[in-house]
Amino acid sequence: MNFRTELKNLLVIIKGLDKKVVIVFISVAVLQTISWYYTSGRFYQTAISESPLVSPETASPEAELSRFIYWFLGDFGLLFLIPAFIIKFFFKEKLSQYGLRKGDYTFGLKASGFALVLMLVIVWFISALSSFSESYPTLSSARDDWNMFFLFEAALLLYMLAWEFIWRGFMLFGLEEKFNYYTVLVQMLPFVILHNGKPVLETFGAILGALMLGVLALRTRSLYYGIIIHFSTLFSIDAISILRYRTGEYGTGLNSILNIIRNL
Repeated sequence: MNFRTELKNLLVIIKGLDKKVVIVFISVAVLQTISWYYTSGRFYQTAISESPLVSPETASPEAELSRFIYWFLGDFGLLFLIPAFIIKFFFKEKLSQYGLRKGDYTFGLKASGFALVLMLVIVWFISALSSFSESYPTLSSARDDWNMFFLFEAALLLYMLAWEFIWRGFMLFGLEEKFNYYTVLVQMLPFVILHNGKPVLETFGAILGALMLGVLALRTRSLYYGIIIHFSTLFSIDAISILRYRTGEYGTGLNSILNIIRNL
């Protein structure tokens, strides 16, 4: 084997690659790696927190909230602002080409409404499982403080905007020209992998969720409806879990709904 010849051939192959596709893949890999190691709640707890040896479970409510805000705002910068910068100044394209527009709002709103009703029904039943309801909200102190809950959800909304943008905006639309509809499958893989460690039903659900949200984004040419569905689903999971926790009601029938309402 001639090393120089092999290197020369490799360089020829690299020069022939689609530069935009390469930038999308590499930037997503780099940004997600930075996110995992440096803007996560875990990094905040060990490197930034005033009490790094205190576990999240025993931290004060304020310290626990600070950890999540650091994570959500950090990822908003990494997964939204930086890809938006790349689109504007490297690709010289409009952000609207990557889903930041209303698109086919008639179809989008109908699809969102249908999905939300369906997800509310699903969430209602799976939240009755103790293994599921005990995991939410991830900010455990929000169970006893509605102000804490709404601050957490507001920060979560920014995070969801960034999360949808990196996968169903930057990656999906950035690779669409090269891979056509296969780009839905491409963005599904990292999305599902990043759900590993969550409750098993949520992780399996992420497979279908990623496919549906990817198809919806391409169909409507917009991210907004995916954000509505994704955030509203998480909000309902947290809210219903809190209501069950506060009222001690874990049934699934109509009487359970009435009991929750009566005991609010």
